Amino acid sequence: MDFSKFSDDNFDVKEWVNAAFRAQRDSPGNKDAHAATLVMKLQLFIQEVNNSLEEISQQALTNLPRVIRETEAVRQEATFLKEQMMMVKEDIRKVEENTAHSMKVLVELDAIKSRIQSMSVALHEADNWTKLSADVEEVFQSQDVHAISSQLVKMQKSLKMLSDTADYEDRCAHLEGLKNRLEAVVSPQLVAAFNSHNLESAQMYVRIFSDIERLPNLQSYYFKCHKATLLQSWQDIVNIDPNQSLQDTLPKLYDQLLSTWQSEVQWCNQVFSAPVNVTATLVIQVLYSLEPSIPYCIQATLEDTPSQLSTLISLRQITMRFAKSIEASLDKTTGTYNADVLTQLVRTIHSPYLPYLLQYSTLQEQHLMDQLRTVHLETEQQEVIDCVRLMGQSVSKLYSIANLAVEQCMAFTSGCGVCGLQRALTAYFTVYTSEFTRVLQALRVKCNIDEVKATSGEIKEDWTLFQHALRILQTCGDLLLHQRDFQDQLCVAVLEHTEAMQDASKQEKSSPLQHYNYLSVENQTEYDILMGTVTGLREGLVEDLLSDVTEAVQKLNEHAHKFAFDIVFCQLQQQLANVHSMEIWGSDAAGGEVLPSFSLSPMEYITKIGQYLMTLPQQLEPFTTQDNPALEAALHAGKLPFQDKNETHEVDHVADYWLGSIARGTMLTYLEAILKIPKMTDYGRKQLAADIDYVCNVLDALGVPANKDLKSVAALLQASLTELEDVSKDCPAKIVNIITAMRKV
Repeated sequence: MDFSKFSDDNFDVKEWVNAAFRAQRDSPGNKDAHAATLVMKLQLFIQEVNNSLEEISQQALTNLPRVIRETEAVRQEATFLKEQMMMVKEDIRKVEENTAHSMKVLVELDAIKSRIQSMSVALHEADNWTKLSADVEEVFQSQDVHAISSQLVKMQKSLKMLSDTADYEDRCAHLEGLKNRLEAVVSPQLVAAFNSHNLESAQMYVRIFSDIERLPNLQSYYFKCHKATLLQSWQDIVNIDPNQSLQDTLPKLYDQLLSTWQSEVQWCNQVFSAPVNVTATLVIQVLYSLEPSIPYCIQATLEDTPSQLSTLISLRQITMRFAKSIEASLDKTTGTYNADVLTQLVRTIHSPYLPYLLQYSTLQEQHLMDQLRTVHLETEQQEVIDCVRLMGQSVSKLYSIANLAVEQCMAFTSGCGVCGLQRALTAYFTVYTSEFTRVLQALRVKCNIDEVKATSGEIKEDWTLFQHALRILQTCGDLLLHQRDFQDQLCVAVLEHTEAMQDASKQEKSSPLQHYNYLSVENQTEYDILMGTVTGLREGLVEDLLSDVTEAVQKLNEHAHKFAFDIVFCQLQQQLANVHSMEIWGSDAAGGEVLPSFSLSPMEYITKIGQYLMTLPQQLEPFTTQDNPALEAALHAGKLPFQDKNETHEVDHVADYWLGSIARGTMLTYLEAILKIPKMTDYGRKQLAADIDYVCNVLDALGVPANKDLKSVAALLQASLTELEDVSKDCPAKIVNIITAMRKV
């Protein structure tokens, strides 16, 4: 049995007993026998525990006197040790008191000894300087470079000990003059060693110049030797064919520099302690000393090209390939290098483009405007069908140019010019939407939409112009769809190209060649704005980088909706323009007889309007039933005049939505015309009531509820003088006053 659970802190008697009985599953009927056996085992276990406790207690009692004696011995030893420590402490105090003066004297003597030794060394070095100065001319006459350098090193060492002497500056000038003489002696051999890549001689001269602390001077000789060769090579490249473009000559220069980099890094690795720094400095000096310079060549090239931005991008791509080649070569190079030197190299490589990078927004905007001139929205004759066709064709061209601008931005600025791209694209789309709006307004003028003239003739049943207007709406929907896609693509491109910039700024050991972030150095304010924009995109705080453009396209869609609406509505306005001045309202019935209301027929002007409204669904249906995502997008986003606030304009019911807006506009215009009627006879009011009743029936057939005010007018017109007061209670007071004045009640 398991008795270990008795020692647990959370021992549960019931659980242990139940567990013991669950173990006897084979013979469930012998529970009493099992319980008796379990009790006997527990009693035996208790007896065993009692025996063990008795034995342990006896041993403890036996060992207790010995433990007491050992504890007392330890206490006595601790007391003795404490007394000894007090005695030692007292002895130390006495020694300090007795020897304090002696120690002070010893310290002073030691300081005097040190000063004497320093003076002795200084006197020795002064004497040594004098001897070395006297012998240096003889050493120079021997022309032994090693002997001369050794002599100068000794003089240099002596001079360091004489820094506090009065003539220290004169001695320094004398030593520098001797070093200059040594340089003059070895310069021919030094130049020859560098030109011929004589490794042994170069290493010897590096040691000599390092010893005399003139290594920068030696590196200057190295730079002059190879710089002259590279500069002459550039002259040969430029002069071999004066008609060749910079796109042809620049790769040749970079190939020459890359070849020099690769060969010189390997050679300098055996000569200098920092070969990458030396080779990078050589390339920097060459790039700054080119004649003609790269900035001059770029400026001359841009003067002869119609597309400056495209030319700059192609040139900078050549330069960026050179920088990447340097980086690839650097990855294969062993040893350490100074990041500041590489940063200077990167700036030197890209410096010819810096002025253009900083004015990228202007360059991009100019390029976009030049391209926009190729997007035509109207012809010289301003034919409606041609304008509509050109508007539809312009959308794909417009966004093709915009997408190319995004690619140009990333290729030219590596994402640093995103803020400038935003400004350029905003200006580009603003000009386009303004021109679109102007053409739309010109079409309104050409179609005489805004000139409402009273007419009693037939309403024109030519729906061609309305079909053109719906195609313009489709173009606006195409603009909306393209704008959404373009916005998404722009956000993705910005995040992709700025990620490398952020990663490079976070990594301390990243190579400066990986990404040239000119913006953080030259325009910190715009860099902060860019980083804020990128952060907003990543965190979902910024959703639209061209919100002004999106708003302008939305307004353009609303103008197109108004244009299409007015094409239909102007016909109705013309029919209603002279309603208030019709003579019938003030005349009596023929023969003076009073005719009942049911015998009156609606007048011609209102039947024409009714027939026109009944035709409208047939004209709208073909455009709303076809699968046309662009038109659907425009209709979803657009708004019509006389819109019911409680009505939605789902595309599935767009015909009803348009019909409702036109019907409400018709009713309001009709109501305004009625309220302008100066006077009305009994016959006139009955005729007008019949006209209103007719148009309300037409609207009811079309599923459009009649205007409440128009119904009130009809009720007031139909009411007799005795009924008028009761009817007026349910009508607006303003309408009641006008109608009663007409009826001269």
